[in-house]
Amino acid sequence: MNLYTSLLRTGVPAAAGWLVAVALRHGLDLDATAVTGVLTPVATFTYYGVFRLAEEHLSPRLGWLLGYARPPKYEVPALTLPRT
Repeated sequence: MNLYTSLLRTGVPAAAGWLVAVALRHGLDLDATAVTGVLTPVATFTYYGVFRLAEEHLSPRLGWLLGYARPPKYEVPALTLPRT
């Protein structure tokens, strides 16, 4: 389930960032290369950052805007020292 959660929470901001960048492109006179190379990663990072902070500080229910209501939890295996 953590793999699904992490993929979903990566894909949704990427799609939202792309949509925001395309929408901004219509308001600005930019070519497709500028949108792909600059605006899409910036919009994706901003979208993820805003809603991740909102999820953390306002309400965990805002996590749905990232595709899943909870951040993935990764299990850390217990490390043991080898015996010699």
